[in-house]
Amino acid sequence: MSDDESAYSDAERKKKGEDGANFLKNRQQKTMSELDEQLAEYIAEWRKQRSKEDEELKKLKDKQAKRKVLRAEEEKKLTEQKKSEEERKLREESEKKQIQQEEKRKRLEEAEKKRQSMMKGSSEDGVKKFGGGKSGGDKFSNIQAAKGELGKTREQLAEEKKIALSIRVKPLAVDGLGTSALKSKAEEMWTMIIKLETEKYDMEERMKRQDYDLRELKERKKQQLRQKALKKGLDPEALTGKHPPKIQTASKFERRTDRRTYDDKKKLFEGGWEVCHTDDLQRIWKEQYEEFVNRTKTRLPKWFGERPGKKGGEGDSPEDGEVVEEDNEPPPPQEPEPEEEEEEE
Repeated sequence: MSDDESAYSDAERKKKGEDGANFLKNRQQKTMSELDEQLAEYIAEWRKQRSKEDEELKKLKDKQAKRKVLRAEEEKKLTEQKKSEEERKLREESEKKQIQQEEKRKRLEEAEKKRQSMMKGSSEDGVKKFGGGKSGGDKFSNIQAAKGELGKTREQLAEEKKIALSIRVKPLAVDGLGTSALKSKAEEMWTMIIKLETEKYDMEERMKRQDYDLRELKERKKQQLRQKALKKGLDPEALTGKHPPKIQTASKFERRTDRRTYDDKKKLFEGGWEVCHTDDLQRIWKEQYEEFVNRTKTRLPKWFGERPGKKGGEGDSPEDGEVVEEDNEPPPPQEPEPEEEEEEE
């Protein structure tokens, strides 16, 4: 190969290498530009999607805020409505309670006025009632009245007392009164004091009468219990105590009190069928034993000149059919061992 050809070949080779390098470089640049374009498109699309999401989120937040405002207004309305309803109920209950209290007050005032009129009529007949002797119609009326008062609670009694005091004790109005008016007022207060003292005395006498009635009833009850105890054959004071008398285990056909101890009564239930059965077996065994002892004893007949069962060296035996009493008697019967009773603790 000549020098020109070798030089040409080197130049061509160098040119081809440069072309290959440029091609690769251009290709890489093209690839990078395509990637940049794709990335730019992706970023633009992402920004567009993000802006849509931001708008939707903003709309949702606005909607949530509006709902919160509406809910707060509704809750406020509900609380106001509930509060007004509770106030209305409380008002109705208070009005109803006031009406009931007013009706009760009027009823109690009427009862107090009626009672005062009755007390006024009874105070006029005070000498007849408490002066001489007993009155037949008023004997148990005090007890009935006390029973009626026992059915009331403490609050009812306190309210009745308050109403009675408001009726009895009237407020004093002494402002702007003259001397004559004050005198008349003092006389009126004095007459009221006398009246109240009279009522106090009547109530004390009524209380004494009630105590006497109670004592009389207790004594009557005690007398009835004494008669009942005597009819049953008991001590007169047996039924008048706090506890009933002890029951005596005695037959109703015996006209006397059972004085036996606990051990004596316990022995009544000992024995029974077992003891009777044991006694019968013992009697039968004794009869059979006596029959066995008193039986007739005979020997066996001879067989070819010898008696069966004879041992060597024994003497001649008696004739056939001769009764011989044996010396060996049966053993005596064994006495039954007494059963050991368990000791009761």
